[in-house]
Amino acid sequence: MKTHKSNIFRFGEDFLTIGTALKLARNNIKGVLTPETISRVQANRDVVLKIVHKKKVVYGINTGFGPLCTSLISKEDTKKLQYNLLMSHSVGVGNFIDKEIAKLMLILKLHALCKGYSGIAVETVERILWHIENDIIPCVPEQGSVGASGDLAPLSHLFLPLIGMGKVWYNDEQVPMDVVLKRLDMKPVDLGPKEGLALINGTQFMAAHAILLLEKLQNCLDHADIIAAMNLEAMMGSIKPFDEELHQLRPHSGGIYVALRMRMLLSHSEIVKSHKKCNRVQDPYSLRCIPQVHGASRNAWLHLKETILTEINSVTDNPIIFSEDKTISGGHFHGQPIALPIDYAGLAAAELGNISDRRIYLSMMESVPGLPKLLMEHTGLNSGFMILQYSTAALVSENKSLCFPASADSIPTSLGQEDHVSMGSVAVRKSLRIVENLEKILGIEMMCAAQGFDFRKPMKSNVLLDEMHDLIREHISFAETDRLFSDDIENAIKLIQSKEIIKRLNETAKKHHIHLKNEDDEVFGI
Repeated sequence: MKTHKSNIFRFGEDFLTIGTALKLARNNIKGVLTPETISRVQANRDVVLKIVHKKKVVYGINTGFGPLCTSLISKEDTKKLQYNLLMSHSVGVGNFIDKEIAKLMLILKLHALCKGYSGIAVETVERILWHIENDIIPCVPEQGSVGASGDLAPLSHLFLPLIGMGKVWYNDEQVPMDVVLKRLDMKPVDLGPKEGLALINGTQFMAAHAILLLEKLQNCLDHADIIAAMNLEAMMGSIKPFDEELHQLRPHSGGIYVALRMRMLLSHSEIVKSHKKCNRVQDPYSLRCIPQVHGASRNAWLHLKETILTEINSVTDNPIIFSEDKTISGGHFHGQPIALPIDYAGLAAAELGNISDRRIYLSMMESVPGLPKLLMEHTGLNSGFMILQYSTAALVSENKSLCFPASADSIPTSLGQEDHVSMGSVAVRKSLRIVENLEKILGIEMMCAAQGFDFRKPMKSNVLLDEMHDLIREHISFAETDRLFSDDIENAIKLIQSKEIIKRLNETAKKHHIHLKNEDDEVFGI
């Protein structure tokens, strides 16, 4: 698969990365159908039409679905079969997923269809591209997929608009598709044999959510290292556990990467130098084991990234059309290959929050040299930062309850025909919730770290951490007494979500000629 270095992405031809998928969804690059892709799709479509014409029995083309696979469908009814399929399988419930995730689903599905093994018509892929380009995005309910027979219910809702049904986001409003078609003087797509099944068999609901999960978790991982470094400075922790030679003795890629980042963030620090010869033998685990814990979570993230990269560049529908004489009903729609890493990533995110909460708790203890109890002078009248840790404790505990792997469960469907399912759709929604809780935990640790950092003044830290502290103080002021901390917490969460800290960090590094980047940045990037 080729990688196309430009602002154009060629569906079905180029290698789709996580970053490229997000750029397509956010209209930062343009996706196109090349003449080669159109020719390939048409050739595969012709195979399906020949199968129908010759009355060869192929699942989903001229048979019923699931347990009805032995029911033969006449040539005249093969079109009707596709419409019935989309309508009958549109049984999703719950709130609509984010518009961006639905758009990612369209992008991922179009890329898979354009590989030319699904029997889809050129007109259909062109209409899907039209939806993407015009930002007319289907409304898709969040619940109803078991993550095995393809994401049947969500994908059915995703493609109802092709036949003039369902709702879409149109000019930032939820509008019935038939109304949109009338406004634009357009007609629905005329689906033919196999097309409905090609549209709804696949893992695009799970994969689209996983792309957002990867982006959010990567952002949390990057912030966790920075915040931990700032907190370590506040508590005058040792930098010895980040020694390069030490980590070569246990060379897990994530641990090596995090240790290097910690060394970069703490180098040339006056605070570090000030306690170099202190009598503390070793720090608590939440400081000493940052590379091991953060690194393990990075490795879990990397495993998911590699798995999703394979998934979004794969054909995941059923049956697969190779030729007139070779059509295979396989199991590429089954979500298990990505469900397990998704659950793993959720656990990794929860553990990142767990150790963050421990550092928060540690920073408030009276035993930390130079820091007032609860990070505030004159406590008693003031509660200080005490109750902020209650919130992180609640979030950490909630995440623990969410860590039971959804992929450990299976429930038979389709009258036993589909007797093992992945539950990957539940796993990915649950893991996203864990990461959203993690953003809140890190936001609170950032507040505590910045508060402790202030008590080390006038000593300076590393220029990068000093700049990060200044940026935080642009949004959240030092707390001399108790106040309404909920507003501060909200600002902290927004600051993390905005990625402004990462941007400022890179700008500062460039300004001071600090080589913050290293060879593993691409590995741990999207």
